[in-house]
Amino acid sequence: MATVYEERAKVFKALCDARRQHILELLHGGEKCACVLIDEMNMPQSSLSYHMKILCESGIVTGREDGKWTHYRISEQGSRKAIALLKEITAVDDDDTGASSC
Repeated sequence: MATVYEERAKVFKALCDARRQHILELLHGGEKCACVLIDEMNMPQSSLSYHMKILCESGIVTGREDGKWTHYRISEQGSRKAIALLKEITAVDDDDTGASSC
């Protein structure tokens, strides 16, 4: 069972690569077939598959099988979760005076 830190890391791993950022930008317009992403990204199927696995494991992207191809889209629920996660881990406590206890 993954720890909360491992689950958080999956989201940030998905977002920290320029190619995955490009894929997400392409998916802004709606669902796209892997074949379209391969052409638009100019990358081999194996490379796209690697990146899509990371995006899907994060929950930010979902895929559905249609014959030999998979169609991908941004998950609204996964997107909301990623935004909430960033807010959660970067929130500053109101009681925090900024003083270190070191």
